[in-house]
Amino acid sequence: MELTLLGTGAPDGLPRPECPCAACATARGARSRAATALLVDDALLLDLTPGAVFAAARAGHSLSGVRQVLLTHPHDGPAVELPAGLPPAGRVPDGRDLTLISGHRVRAVPMDAPGTGYEVTSPEGTRLLYLPPGAAPSGLTDRAEQPYDLVVGDVIGRPDALARLRAVEAIGPATEIIAVHLDHDAPPGAELDRRLAAAGARAVPDGTTLVTGDYRAEPGPPRRTLVTGGARSGKSVEAERRLETFPEVVYVATGGGREGDAEWAARVGLHRERRPAAWRTEETCELVELLESDGPPLLIDCLSLWLTDAMDRVNAWDDAAWAGGGESALRERTAALVSAVRGTRRTVVAVTNETGSGVVPATAAGRRFRDELGRLNAAFADECEQVLLVVAGQALQLRG
Repeated sequence: MELTLLGTGAPDGLPRPECPCAACATARGARSRAATALLVDDALLLDLTPGAVFAAARAGHSLSGVRQVLLTHPHDGPAVELPAGLPPAGRVPDGRDLTLISGHRVRAVPMDAPGTGYEVTSPEGTRLLYLPPGAAPSGLTDRAEQPYDLVVGDVIGRPDALARLRAVEAIGPATEIIAVHLDHDAPPGAELDRRLAAAGARAVPDGTTLVTGDYRAEPGPPRRTLVTGGARSGKSVEAERRLETFPEVVYVATGGGREGDAEWAARVGLHRERRPAAWRTEETCELVELLESDGPPLLIDCLSLWLTDAMDRVNAWDDAAWAGGGESALRERTAALVSAVRGTRRTVVAVTNETGSGVVPATAAGRRFRDELGRLNAAFADECEQVLLVVAGQALQLRG
């Protein structure tokens, strides 16, 4: 199956006219995007957008062979003129099947928002799923017979759509995921590529032609990631984004509960509100046991609180206890954690604090914690495929 993306943007395109935002200001050249429309094997057009004929011509294709035009969502604004020779555009009722003269089979997939998704099967048996903007498949309960070869949808606006598909194994390791309907709410430039890569997806310029089944050298999402940064830098939000397309996640809260601390309870509440309902929370510092077991991805928040607990256990805050065996006991515990990270088979995203750039602590115990956290961060980072530093809500890639 050959798929040409005549456009990859939101219905209003990118940049939006008269919009002064940063995303629109940087959407130039290959980063500018017309409204999303897909041409399948020169026989099926999914979504009719202004300028589709010229977009196809620029990509080296013609719409003269199109036998069916299908719409996925209500098109606001002025009516789009139907180019001469194209059949009338329409939508297929949810659950209905359509067979084209070209041999393609199309099935309408119900969505949880206004619009219709389309599952397209080529005469050779390759399968494409195309999702409308702002929508995710609804009613997915049964395991898919086989994964799709290609999924095209609103990855930035609805990351949970990928989670739903992964939950029923409709997305597998070999599924190519392309982000479309990209609006000015998407991060600009290389940040978009990095965020999509964490979901196992990518964006392509308008006019790109893809062939399903082609070998791709792009690596999948990193399996171990460390996210570091200062207080209120946005590191926890960044860590959560990296797992928002997974159907199940274990959120490991190393801080636990603090009875009578209203401020801490408010912070915990904010974190819980951000997390998808399907995520499970475990309040524990027994990270080695979790890392050595099989299961869904882990989001560890955070290593600095884990270290606080580890230092409490060996009384590392006391100078005499530290000199009398506390140091070696702590190093054994951190070495066990690092070893577990090295050998884990689970996807792991860990959050930690960057404390070495601030004011030198006034006490020996404070300086000890700063130094041990720096050592732990460095050792943990050595075992990760990707390391990110978050500053003012912006993620800087240090490794990977």
